[in-house]
Amino acid sequence: MTIAVRSFAKINLGLYIGARRADGFHELRTVYQTIALHDVIRVSVEPTGGRARNANDSRAIEILCDDPRVPLDSSNTCHRAAALVMEALGLRGRVTIGIEKRLPVQGGLGAASSNAVATMLALERALKKKVADATRLRIAAQVGSDLPLFLIGGTALGVGRGEQVYPLPDLPSIPMVIVTPGIGVSTPKAFADWDEMVVGEKAGGVRVAWTGEGARPQIGEGELTHSGGSDRMTEVGRALSAWLCCNPETGAPAKGGGRAGSLLSDLVRAGIENDFEKVVFPEFPELRDMKRALVRAGARYASLSGSGATLYGLFESEKAAVKAAHELRKRGLKATATRTLTRREYWKWWLLRGS
Repeated sequence: MTIAVRSFAKINLGLYIGARRADGFHELRTVYQTIALHDVIRVSVEPTGGRARNANDSRAIEILCDDPRVPLDSSNTCHRAAALVMEALGLRGRVTIGIEKRLPVQGGLGAASSNAVATMLALERALKKKVADATRLRIAAQVGSDLPLFLIGGTALGVGRGEQVYPLPDLPSIPMVIVTPGIGVSTPKAFADWDEMVVGEKAGGVRVAWTGEGARPQIGEGELTHSGGSDRMTEVGRALSAWLCCNPETGAPAKGGGRAGSLLSDLVRAGIENDFEKVVFPEFPELRDMKRALVRAGARYASLSGSGATLYGLFESEKAAVKAAHELRKRGLKATATRTLTRREYWKWWLLRGS
């Protein structure tokens, strides 16, 4: 039997980059949010008998995809995830993974990570065996930083290098528009550019610590946007807490339906932003222009997702989002109206009917 599942995308509601760690990764703070756009993953297994001893055993894993940008070898996250699931279960077999691409490659929507988790879940269902929850999370974190998010869905806080994920109370469903440029942004290069920027600013002797109040200083204005790594992460934590839990202006806890009604305004007032914009926009100024186009089209909040190149805008109504997407397409942009996906919806719709 072939198991078909939806592989949902994510956006980042704010993404802050901290100090580089001893293991080469950076400390991150972000709020992940799953959205309704998705790829489709199809997995089938042909048992070959016996028990596998390790992930490099002689089982065969085949990746099928029509998109030439998707690797079909062991470098594919789906391949690695499937191998580790088979190893964890001690099984041997021929695994075929079909990837129907609808999401952009290197787009900042977590497509490769989501594909890998969808493969894990579909493979378990095809085998009619379940990997222990702790093992599943270990495999996810081993394959990539974004993967654990897709074992949770909805709204989640990401810390560490992004792999430490904590479910948050779900934000309400929000209409949005996704703009997918025809370019790809390399995440490793974006991090390298960030490090280069930070070193250059330190050499300039200018240090401005953001307090979480008012507008955050911007790169290009001769100001440094962070102090020490730990200090900066503390400031970020305060800003995210103010947005997620409180009225950013008074510090009072948000109440009931007012939380949903003020969400978009809270995002702006709390100064939630994506640090990658500071290094990606100078290299790809067209992306900055696209963000501005989203705002002109009526987005109450717009941002780069992840390291890009995908941008998104949040709107007050579905009608406004659909109208904005239509206007942006007339301007030659690849724009799609969609919405955020709650945790309950994520797990309700992940399995395609007939699987």
